[in-house]
Amino acid sequence: MVSNYDESNSFYEQLHWYYTNNRGKIRRNYKDLTRKFLDHNDKETNQAAYLRKPQFEALEMYVFIKEFMNNAQVYSMFDDWRNRRDKFADASYYSVRRGQVLLFDDLTEKMTDTLFKQMRKYSEKYSNYIYALTMGLGKTILMATCIFYEFLLAHKYPKDERFCHNALVFAPDRTVLQSLKEIITFDKTLVVPKEYARVLDANIKFHFLEDSGTTLNTLDNSDFNIVISNTQKIIVKKKRKEEPAANLLFRTASPLLSTVYGAGDDEDDIQDENDLKFNQRFMKLCRLSQLGVYVDEAHHLFGADLEKQLRANTAQTSLRSTINMLAADLERHGTNVIACYNYTGTPYVNNQLLPEVVYAYGLKESISNGFLKEADVIGFENVKSREFLRVVITKFWERYGANEYEELLPKLAFFASTVKEADEEVRPMVEDILSDLDIPISKILVNVGDDKITKADDIRNFNNLDVPATEGSKKQFLILVGKGREGWNCRSLFGVALFRSPQSKIFVLQATMRCLRKITDEQTTATVFLSKENFDTLNDELNKNFNMEIKDLKESSSEKRQVYKVRVLPPARYITVKRIWHEYSLLEKGYVTPVDFGLKSVDTHKYEMIMYEKRRISKDMSVKETAVSEYKDSMRYSAFTLAGEIARYLNISGLLASRIIRESVDGADYIVDLVSRFNEILDDIIIPKIFDALFEVRSEKKTEERELKLLREPKEAGYYEFSAKPDLVVFEGDSSLRDVKSKSFHADTYCFDSKPEKECFLQYITSDKVKEVYFTGMFTSNQGDISISYYDTESGRLRHYYPDFLAKMSDGTYQLIEVKGDDKIEDVVVKAKAEAAIEIAVESDMVYKMYAGSAIMKTNILDQSRLITE
Repeated sequence: MVSNYDESNSFYEQLHWYYTNNRGKIRRNYKDLTRKFLDHNDKETNQAAYLRKPQFEALEMYVFIKEFMNNAQVYSMFDDWRNRRDKFADASYYSVRRGQVLLFDDLTEKMTDTLFKQMRKYSEKYSNYIYALTMGLGKTILMATCIFYEFLLAHKYPKDERFCHNALVFAPDRTVLQSLKEIITFDKTLVVPKEYARVLDANIKFHFLEDSGTTLNTLDNSDFNIVISNTQKIIVKKKRKEEPAANLLFRTASPLLSTVYGAGDDEDDIQDENDLKFNQRFMKLCRLSQLGVYVDEAHHLFGADLEKQLRANTAQTSLRSTINMLAADLERHGTNVIACYNYTGTPYVNNQLLPEVVYAYGLKESISNGFLKEADVIGFENVKSREFLRVVITKFWERYGANEYEELLPKLAFFASTVKEADEEVRPMVEDILSDLDIPISKILVNVGDDKITKADDIRNFNNLDVPATEGSKKQFLILVGKGREGWNCRSLFGVALFRSPQSKIFVLQATMRCLRKITDEQTTATVFLSKENFDTLNDELNKNFNMEIKDLKESSSEKRQVYKVRVLPPARYITVKRIWHEYSLLEKGYVTPVDFGLKSVDTHKYEMIMYEKRRISKDMSVKETAVSEYKDSMRYSAFTLAGEIARYLNISGLLASRIIRESVDGADYIVDLVSRFNEILDDIIIPKIFDALFEVRSEKKTEERELKLLREPKEAGYYEFSAKPDLVVFEGDSSLRDVKSKSFHADTYCFDSKPEKECFLQYITSDKVKEVYFTGMFTSNQGDISISYYDTESGRLRHYYPDFLAKMSDGTYQLIEVKGDDKIEDVVVKAKAEAAIEIAVESDMVYKMYAGSAIMKTNILDQSRLITE
């Protein structure tokens, strides 16, 4: 691994930059179904989208690597990037990041070359990707969404070898395995359009290997199986040493067992009945085609010694070895492991950035953006156990007490090192302290994994901690052993206490993170109580695993997003604008003259399947490009079937379609041959040309005046709720705006998304050229009427967007104003929005202005008139 590598210049950051800045161009290469799937999960196009921003960004990268990079190995993508080759070339159609030091200084060149060699050294026959989302962001839901996407595309395009037809999901231990049940119970319609969710429901088969005695009952060569297991239930068993002759004599597997379980040449590896079941599962997996392997909490796979444990080819019982053996066996059966997708909470191991990370959203970033609770960490030195517990319980009760959060009482977890310590030391002291504070001891729950102490009712209550109105939800003081690791989720956990040092240092970090899961829309703060030794351990583990410190667990007040209650102010504001629409009519012209398709001048290179053959791997690698279109999965047409396809598409007579092809300038044989080689030409050229020859589309623009209300009263409350950073909020009662506040504020609070937005508002409201200005960008369709319809060329759909400001100038004219970051000005979607806004503005006697963020921050835009669009 490369230590101290600049994360801001890490490959996964560069890859994400490349995608976001070429998003529109890249999405044109996706399947139409893929674009619909992404739109369903994108809050910009679907306000009801379920996925959080980090989950959606990770999904976007997943699809990008799948459909644009064609499941390329990370080291291969990295090598193309560092050498500015192929899609990353300076001459590429896609924008490549400039203005940064890449390979132009000796140190950076040496580091990237070292990293490339490590990536290539540890690469497998299959691609391996790491998605690092910190605890609490929903890795399990993300994993399920990725699998659903794979299966939908595989169902529609069964011959496309990029997509997984089956999924194997690995958990590191039984605790995490239980949390993976969410994949089975999760409501698919939250991340999959309803019409496609029915397809999944009709085809997916779940296999949850919870017990060691469970066999895997998949049908050989079947599709759309999701097998969920922990590693120990699939992992291949191997002998450790030569067995004595007596053991060999009395341990002979019968031919029947070999036939039933497919033990074959591996039957010497089977030590007992459980081994037999493990190998049966393995052999069953080897009979599933196009398998995707998904590893949850993947850092368990790596261990402390990263290089040794991550690759682990020397340990034949390792997970990596099992996946490698699966890949080899599938290859012998004519199929393959599509890729291994690792989901983990951190891109670091021992402060080293994992080279195969393709997306990461860290702990510090998650807290800063309000996806997790903040945390106050309090350390204690030279205190005894009873003193520690008394201070902890007292402070916790003072801070949280009987407050409710989403109808749940706050919980405090005490982590004991052993069952004996929990039952004989911690529990009696907690009971005494609660009695002294007049807190009922019935609020205590003990879960230590020993059924003599923890009864069935305790387990049920433990599982119901986050279920309102249950007995479990009333428990507030939890005494636990070994529950601080992954797999236990409790959103109402507001505090953890760890006094004695556990055997594993990472447990301190894991236990701390248990209380960070978000609850309520407003960001709350948890409290962590540690001994001085554990305090230092936490700081060290945060640095190793997240490249951060304890102080980063809580944002400064100026950086922390807060929730604001925004109320509508009278009087109601209205504006009259022209509504524009187009009415289209289709006129039949009739077939008159032969059609010239111009096929002989068409550049077919963009349709060809290209094979890149790398002659040697080095910095100056030579690449040979060869067209291998004969391998394309193309539909072969005859003159008869081609005419039928055209007739079906255009709803015309088959005889007419046949005549058009036969009489064309290009010649029927040439057309049939070219369309058979490149099916895309049928949709791109043939059908549009015939349509233009037979029909004429006439458009008539219609307009009508509409009175729009800038902001409506909320339906179910007296206010709207918005979150924003305090330094980006402006109030109607701000003293600095006392003399000009009558020019604005249709709501009492404006929550801006950026400094340029806020600066634009301040420049307008304080200018003598402006009579009124209103911030409309924060309100959507359910709140105000100011929206502009535009055609999104990426998705092929009609969408709405909301301009940032509406201003009435001193001369009586109106302006629609949009503020954009400099890097977004040339975006295809932004331009489409601007064109639609300009059309409405012109018809309504308004002016549309789009300001670049840098221009607003550098100049007074009303004086300089520095704008992009007018």
